[in-house]
Amino acid sequence: MADEAWVQALALLERAPLFDGHNDLAWTIRCDPRARGDVIAYDLVRLHPEGDTDIPRLREGKVGAQFWAAFQPTGAPHPARTALEQIDLIRRIEAAHPDVFRPARSAADFAAAQKAGKIASYIVVEGGVGLENALAPLRLWHAAGARMLIPCHNETLDWVDSATDAPRHNGFNAFGRAVIGEANRLGMIVDGAHVSHDGIRQLLDLSEAPILLSHSNAYALCDHPRNAPDDVLRRLKDNGGAVLATFVPGFVSQAVRDWLRGALDSYGKAPPAADPKARVAALEARQGPAPRATLVEVANHIVYLVETAGIDHVGIGSDFYGGPTPDGLEDVSRFPHLFAELTRRGFSERDLEKIANRNLLRVMRKVEEVGEKLRRTRPPAVGRIEDYPGA
Repeated sequence: MADEAWVQALALLERAPLFDGHNDLAWTIRCDPRARGDVIAYDLVRLHPEGDTDIPRLREGKVGAQFWAAFQPTGAPHPARTALEQIDLIRRIEAAHPDVFRPARSAADFAAAQKAGKIASYIVVEGGVGLENALAPLRLWHAAGARMLIPCHNETLDWVDSATDAPRHNGFNAFGRAVIGEANRLGMIVDGAHVSHDGIRQLLDLSEAPILLSHSNAYALCDHPRNAPDDVLRRLKDNGGAVLATFVPGFVSQAVRDWLRGALDSYGKAPPAADPKARVAALEARQGPAPRATLVEVANHIVYLVETAGIDHVGIGSDFYGGPTPDGLEDVSRFPHLFAELTRRGFSERDLEKIANRNLLRVMRKVEEVGEKLRRTRPPAVGRIEDYPGA
């Protein structure tokens, strides 16, 4: 006999398909030793048991929209070029599978994709290092389809502090504040997921539009600096933004976080040249087998986020990237299992619809509205970091 919560979760996600806020498939394709960035060669139509994302499992997982990350490491030798290559790769995913993905550049495109039986494909640039300390690339990224900006990744830049690196700016400096303002004017979501806690607080002060934390959990349950503290979560109510619960084991489980401390610096970051498998093997030799994060712990974070930020300010940002995952959330087919657990926790259908897509879509619509108003009265911000005193 079928589990009633499972049946309800499937029915809910048929009606309100998941809008996942973060997936690094584009970087996976770029780094695949056989495909080397060739979308056709990677072949998303077939199952990829070595990974976590492909078309069959996206369909099985009831994914209705996805923010694909145009990610590049902070240390990429040509970051501006790499950012464009990653945007191009996502667009090539859309072009290679037009029967599956609908290019999506506005909140309204979600419904259009759903009506056509397709997955809405959105682009987020992960890592403002690709701006190379100039504002003009931001407009070109927007013109190419990007609708969200994550200002930094794991390293502090010349204008923004990372959550996993030493701070230099108390958040954002003058140029960083100009980046936020221009993203608001363009109607691009500013995503503070990788920004320092003080930087997120400053972002909440500065942004004229709602913000996202697109793949972060509750710091109170797991003290990784990538997770959001309670004061930030509470402020999302006034800002209108949202936090999207993520599946990265070290952000989910305090036990995993504690076990990994021996291989990470004080900011929770691994050495740049460290081989992940060798690092884990060395830790297991010293400390015994690694603990496992679980789907239940992810649900615990969602409950806490809802209690702290409010039901209108929580969603899902899996951060599937081909790496470790919690037990029960091994790949993109597993989203219904999470919603079945939330059903067992007593969430109503209306609340689950908000978590599945409504909250993120509301943020997008408001960001677009703010951008339209600002563009009527504010010219494009121009210049480079040296043009902003105090930067």
